[in-house]
Amino acid sequence: MSSHTHNTIHVKKMNVELVKNALKAQGIATKASIAGLTKLSVATCGTILNELLAAREIIELEPDGANGGRPAKQYKYNAEFGCVICLLVRTEGGIHSIGCSIVNLLGETVSETTVELPRIDREVIDQIIEGIINDKENVQAIGIGIPGVVHRGVIGVCDVPDLAGMPLGAYLEEKYGVPVTIENDMNMTVYGFYHLQNFEEDKTFAVVTFPKNHFPGAGFIVNGRILSGNTTFGGEVSFLPFGVTRKEQLRQLHTEEGFIRLGVMTLASIIAIINPVAIAITGELPRESQLKDLREGCLKDIPEEHMPQLIIQNNTHREYMTGLVAATLESLTYRLQVTEKR
Repeated sequence: MSSHTHNTIHVKKMNVELVKNALKAQGIATKASIAGLTKLSVATCGTILNELLAAREIIELEPDGANGGRPAKQYKYNAEFGCVICLLVRTEGGIHSIGCSIVNLLGETVSETTVELPRIDREVIDQIIEGIINDKENVQAIGIGIPGVVHRGVIGVCDVPDLAGMPLGAYLEEKYGVPVTIENDMNMTVYGFYHLQNFEEDKTFAVVTFPKNHFPGAGFIVNGRILSGNTTFGGEVSFLPFGVTRKEQLRQLHTEEGFIRLGVMTLASIIAIINPVAIAITGELPRESQLKDLREGCLKDIPEEHMPQLIIQNNTHREYMTGLVAATLESLTYRLQVTEKR
């Protein structure tokens, strides 16, 4: 393929994404209004709209004749053109569970369930996905949040032992033939928090979780982008040099004094390295009554003017699912554009 042909295909795919995103944002739009939003020519928009209409990805509505003259055709995105499956794998307080959402292509939840399980492994996840795909023919992507390190679809260190070492992404993509997004739970939680904040400009934001009976973890958004690190190990704050063994670290986190000491060290390290606007402290261990001690502990080393807002929020299901849905839907857009977004 010549470079000219490649560039033409690239531009066409980008233009299609622009038109689809404009239509999703407007709800109902005309060819002219889409051209105004995307800065594409009316002719280019018309060609793309006709292609999307033929594929049934958009719907043509009754013409708009409100302003007199020849009525303009109106279009809306067909939310039912497809759906995505999003699974949240959790293990908290000795309880294993998988939260499952089926979401249409506008990001609207079609159905949502949570099931508790005696154990979670590849077969359990596969059975859940297979059951949904057998029931719904239009599944276009799969997203899975994992409490562990994920690198190119392969799960590394993980709170669910039966998933550690599993090349889950490649297995599911080969079996079902759709894009599969597998992400660390903290990355998806911070991504969800960030989306729900509706910042007017790119910010730096962090989430730290202190779960019961498990090691802490963190997720970072730096200047509007997820920070994962070279091997997606970024955020594994339990490996900070606390000066105690990992076993002792876990014991201390479950005591009042130990939690404050280790919590302050974790928060101060994050503040000094990425300077976030806010840090959400999550999980089962933190309590609102500890917020003052955590803040004052950080201020012993962090100057007041650099101190972020500290928020304690124990339940982050909404944020976790919001982040995973956003990432999974982005996997359906043109890849180069996804890189720019995230």
